[in-house]
Amino acid sequence: MLTAFTAGLLLITISELGDKTFFIAVILSMHHPRRLVFAGVVAALAAMTILSVMFGQVVSLLPKVYIHYAEIVLFIAFGLKLIYDANKMAVSATEEVAEEAQEAVDKAELNNSQQKSVWSILLKSFILTFIAEWGDRTQIATIALAAGNNPIGVTLGAILGHSICAAIAVIGGKLIAGKISERQITFLGGFLFIIFGIVAAIEGK
Repeated sequence: MLTAFTAGLLLITISELGDKTFFIAVILSMHHPRRLVFAGVVAALAAMTILSVMFGQVVSLLPKVYIHYAEIVLFIAFGLKLIYDANKMAVSATEEVAEEAQEAVDKAELNNSQQKSVWSILLKSFILTFIAEWGDRTQIATIALAAGNNPIGVTLGAILGHSICAAIAVIGGKLIAGKISERQITFLGGFLFIIFGIVAAIEGK
């Protein structure tokens, strides 16, 4: 369980920094109470984590040998893809991600310009984050981890990782956002995926 918890925590924390959901939290916290934005964002990420772990558990019903090799291939292939993407990524990639997040928030603000209640802020934070996270690399990582590791450990580690990133975003995101390099984070995430793929291969021997 500790291994699953650590894997979930590391993968999610590193992958989420500078991600679209990170910038959505940053932008929302500049216009709404931070505690409400944090609650909505973490609730969405926790819900996504639980759904991903459940899907991973369904996948785990397949023969163990298939799951083992699929996990290795998925992590290493995904890691190589991230490194390739990072190598091709422009220096302004972080700004592009931030702009995408701003567009999503602006659209939501336009549709709900008169709604500033507690529930509307929570719902807006939840929906924007949930949609942005769907199909994200962290969701795929969570599914893969949950298929071959302790589901409770993966769930707790991933939710803690998401919570840490959300806290960083809403508390000091405006200051930190400009110093985050999406290219470097993607490189780091790619290497981390490869490391976990190698660890999975070694543990399976």
